[in-house]
Amino acid sequence: MRWLFLVVGAAILAVVATVIIVLPPSDKAAAPSPAAVATPTKTEPTPAVSEFTDPCGTFDTGEKAPYAVTGYWITPKSNPCTWRKQLQEIHRVGGDTIIRIGYGLQFRNVSGSGEILDRDGTPDSLYKACEQDGLSCHDAAERDLKEANPDNRIGRTYVYRTDESFGKDLFRCPQLEQTIEAGKRTYFRLITQADGSDDATCDFSSKARSYDLILVTGSPTDSLTQLLDLADQFGMRVFPALPLAPRDSKMRIRAEKRHLGTLTTLTRRILQDYGVRFADRESLGGVYQPFEVQMASTLATNPTLEVYADQHTIVEQELPGKPILISPYMDARQRVPFGQTPKQVAEGFKALVKTGVGIIAPQDSRGTGKVGLYWPDERDSEVDERLRSMVGESTYATAYHGSTRDYYREMAAARQEMLDSGHQVQLWANVEAFEPSGKEPCAPQGTRGKTDKERLDKAVTMAGRYVQKIVSYMWSDFMTCGNPSLEEEITKDWQRPIAVDAIRRPRDGRDGLEVRGYNLKDGTVTVQWPGGTSEMVVASVGSLDEDPIEEELPDGMATAWVPFDWSQVPAGQWVRIGVKLPSGQTTSEPLHVRIVT
Repeated sequence: MRWLFLVVGAAILAVVATVIIVLPPSDKAAAPSPAAVATPTKTEPTPAVSEFTDPCGTFDTGEKAPYAVTGYWITPKSNPCTWRKQLQEIHRVGGDTIIRIGYGLQFRNVSGSGEILDRDGTPDSLYKACEQDGLSCHDAAERDLKEANPDNRIGRTYVYRTDESFGKDLFRCPQLEQTIEAGKRTYFRLITQADGSDDATCDFSSKARSYDLILVTGSPTDSLTQLLDLADQFGMRVFPALPLAPRDSKMRIRAEKRHLGTLTTLTRRILQDYGVRFADRESLGGVYQPFEVQMASTLATNPTLEVYADQHTIVEQELPGKPILISPYMDARQRVPFGQTPKQVAEGFKALVKTGVGIIAPQDSRGTGKVGLYWPDERDSEVDERLRSMVGESTYATAYHGSTRDYYREMAAARQEMLDSGHQVQLWANVEAFEPSGKEPCAPQGTRGKTDKERLDKAVTMAGRYVQKIVSYMWSDFMTCGNPSLEEEITKDWQRPIAVDAIRRPRDGRDGLEVRGYNLKDGTVTVQWPGGTSEMVVASVGSLDEDPIEEELPDGMATAWVPFDWSQVPAGQWVRIGVKLPSGQTTSEPLHVRIVT
């Protein structure tokens, strides 16, 4: 996979800010700009062996049906064999990146007898087994603090649940911070200061203080080690989740500022441990920031961005060269007060870049129905029936401020602006592999249902021109539910061409057309306009570059050039451009372009 690319130059960016997709004639190649460095290394991991055997069975590490989407979210599973099966399935369809859903830091109240209380005020059974010397872990921690200074106390108590385990580098002050084994669970006791600082002197006696207790519920076996080992086998990269910030009780879409210091400490401790154990692991691609925010022009004032900035600083310190990946969402709906235009979303993108994150993978939001997949000449068409639960019966122009393509185009322009000013960031697309609702919901909670490959192809078509990689939320449930499942559809139809871009490009004195996309080999480029049709076999009259390096392109994307006389198309007419293969497979979604003279 190409982890580093040359940046699209000024000649190409001229069209990024326009609605028109076809470029004016030009014989000049785009001048490359400096590439972002806050990304994983360019070298692609290779599978350790062609197949391997372990207690879960024998696993084939070869690709079978490489698709345009090359990364997926997965959820933690208690059975390691489930992960092995998932990674094999993902790798078979070309996946090389795993993004892991994580857990949240939670503030908790404590009973008079030292029991950790659940949110409903009852004792939390998860922490019942955590005892030391006949005392609850909370009371034992406070006892030890008071032995250092009688006026010390625990002011706030937090819990963090994970299926990971940690080494001694999780602790700053081992005289008070400990690992507590309790049957099938392992607890980690951290004593921290509320402002997020860590006192290197570990002086708990000279001055009385109020401390925070963080009680981490972990596992005797480290799931991240298992996942990284498995990624080594398949030649993949993993982005484990950072601790999720506690949410504001009055505005759940924001992080609670009064807990940020404690979150900072927990993040620092975990990444210190990662830095010792995993810094040299090629399969550790970076870390994932799981707190989602809406991309909006007002995002710069959201306190959640303080979480991003603080955690980015820690990542730079403890895991240099490993980027933070975030996946904010968009809402383009016109009939809600918080719907945002493409330019407003671009402002939100720039605010996110300034926090120091290395990869921004905006959700295309088609799965939730908050953004539509349509072309400029389809604005007055009725919305997809599957979107009506979110926007009602209306046209795209009435329902949305813009289409997916409009939003990624503006974000690509914003990214170039940030690169030019010295910030380093990549733009990925997170295409949602589900529908707002379905007859048979795919997830254990909610109503979201199965989508199909044709719709996923369309999402790739809309975003693929502007991004460096395409990932999808998510594998667990959404790619594997239904009959046939989306995974099965991809496996059967992976060779279907997907065109993502078409530009007017003369070559050797001839007018022509360049098409960018997937599975273009042996293809025929088709051009249709009112009053005319043209078909050009690439191998006979044009050329194909299966590994273009002059621009940033997602893995697997190629460019095809064919001669085409654009003067035969009336100015201002919308043209549909597709690709078909000898097998009869054609692009599910043709490109809609037009020439403006």
